[in-house]
Amino acid sequence: MRGTAILADIGGTNARFALLRNGRLTARRRMRVADFASFDAALAEYLAEWRGALRPPRMAVAAAGPISGDVIRMTNSPWHISAGALRAAFRLRDVVLVNDFAAVAWAVPRLAARQTVAIGGGRSQSDAPIAILGPGTGLGVAGVIPGIGGPRVLVTEGGHVTMAAADSREGAVLDHLRARFGHVSAERVLSGDGLVILAQAIAALDGQVAEGYTAAEITERALAGSCPTCAAALATFCAMLGTVAGNLALTLGARGGVYIAGGIVPRFVDYLAASAFRARFEGKGRFAAYLAAIPTRVIVHQDLAFLGLRALLQEPSRR
Repeated sequence: MRGTAILADIGGTNARFALLRNGRLTARRRMRVADFASFDAALAEYLAEWRGALRPPRMAVAAAGPISGDVIRMTNSPWHISAGALRAAFRLRDVVLVNDFAAVAWAVPRLAARQTVAIGGGRSQSDAPIAILGPGTGLGVAGVIPGIGGPRVLVTEGGHVTMAAADSREGAVLDHLRARFGHVSAERVLSGDGLVILAQAIAALDGQVAEGYTAAEITERALAGSCPTCAAALATFCAMLGTVAGNLALTLGARGGVYIAGGIVPRFVDYLAASAFRARFEGKGRFAAYLAAIPTRVIVHQDLAFLGLRALLQEPSRR
């Protein structure tokens, strides 16, 4: 693809920008969402670095929130992004807005084998649906559905389904969280904040005072074996992720595979492989064999959303 476009990958914590020049990514920049009052302010700072030398006519934005008309309102940030306002303020000819996991879903069929890590067995069936979920600031869920003329992306808010317990210990954890939050979604526990919330609940159930650890610190201590509460929280996180992934595979008939994206899980792929994740994924009674045949893979590609946005710009009929 010739020409230049601005790409933006906007999550609840980080905003990532890049230029797409003749099919190649350049001028990458990461910013903290909390450092800017609006998306436009972050974009203006990014553009100020090079705008005198280059004026791209197009922009593609993947953001973590639902789209209404030509506006994305972020789920875990006060930002909202308007295609019309961007065209007017930054003199852009074309602005493409998609949900962040739509971009991820567009990228998945284009991944090379080395850009994913298999967890468990199973073999992907061609021309079968693919499921994608990814814990990060929130929990993204999407699908790739085969069809005449090529695959289509299914954008969902599946991260907000009700989290179910698979055993009595998880039931106690969720009872504790329901008393605190009311509804407990999958995202409530399968996210960065969710790992912290799980550690707090487990400490309370065990009659302990929860340490004020961040998600990264909980993961570090769990992997080092230096904190039993952290270890229990990470083990519960992986088991619950297996429950949700298995439910999603059944819901979509995802015999093409289930892919785990997001910024959290790639940090502990080996731990996930040794955890209860895969057993929980397959543990669906009479459909255990059905799920055992479905591969689960962790995506380790660093520019996943940008890969999907590039595909959308190359195939405008798919938007």
